Amino acid sequence: MTDDDGGGERERERAGGGAAEPVPSDSLKTFGAFVQGLREHAGLTREEFARLVRYSKHTVESVELGRRMPDEEFVERAEAALGNTGALRRAFGYLTRQAGLATWFREWARRERTAVSLCTYECRMVPGLLQSEAYARTLFENAVPPLTDEQVESQLVARMKRQRLLRERQNVPFSFIVSEAVFRERLGGVGVTRDMLDHVLASTEPRNVTLQVMPLGCEFHACLDGPLQLLEGPDGRRHAYSEGQRNGRLISDRKEVVPLQQAYDTLRSQALNSTKSRGLLEQIRGAL
Repeated sequence: MTDDDGGGERERERAGGGAAEPVPSDSLKTFGAFVQGLREHAGLTREEFARLVRYSKHTVESVELGRRMPDEEFVERAEAALGNTGALRRAFGYLTRQAGLATWFREWARRERTAVSLCTYECRMVPGLLQSEAYARTLFENAVPPLTDEQVESQLVARMKRQRLLRERQNVPFSFIVSEAVFRERLGGVGVTRDMLDHVLASTEPRNVTLQVMPLGCEFHACLDGPLQLLEGPDGRRHAYSEGQRNGRLISDRKEVVPLQQAYDTLRSQALNSTKSRGLLEQIRGAL
């Protein structure tokens, strides 16, 4: 479920719905076969290769069979173990599936990486970019139908990797508005909830990250139509993203984006300011 990411926070950041992991692309299966061929040519068993790249044998097998998208670190370590020819790096550039992200969320995730501002309103769960690892795992483990252990791990890796945005883009303003009810739920138990609140408070300390809580009992609410994400690209164009059950929609038409931006701006004035929001979260945390 994504925001998270949701995590497309319901990404289930495969970002952040309940459907199974998308079928591997031909390029992913081809890349896996290429890795296996190079490994066998080097005379290495999967166990030996796994030790060299410092990944589990299970992960190596999943990559070779095209069931898992490798990350850049895997590719770099595999290059070093297999002769540093550069072939794996070049092949990696042609992969067309990002593990852990829903098909409908991938284009939005791509735009996030170059956005000059990002805004998120969420009323279902903690936004994917702010989720603690235990909280994200709980979301994935609550999926219906159930995910396999491999799918849970794949989506968890994708969620955590996406969160690098907050650490790596400190010159980009991030705005989050989250319903108070989300923080009062005890999904996963008290321990997971405490950890989640601590993580949210720590993640929103940087000056470029603003968190506002939409309190319970509000008489006015500008975003009753549901979760919303907005971003501004480097070209100055604004885009929006909305997500429902097992689908999401990227909105680029200015006539549609403008009223959504207006709704978000209005919601900002209705939500608690950042200081009062942090105080409320600390109060909720202290009561657990």
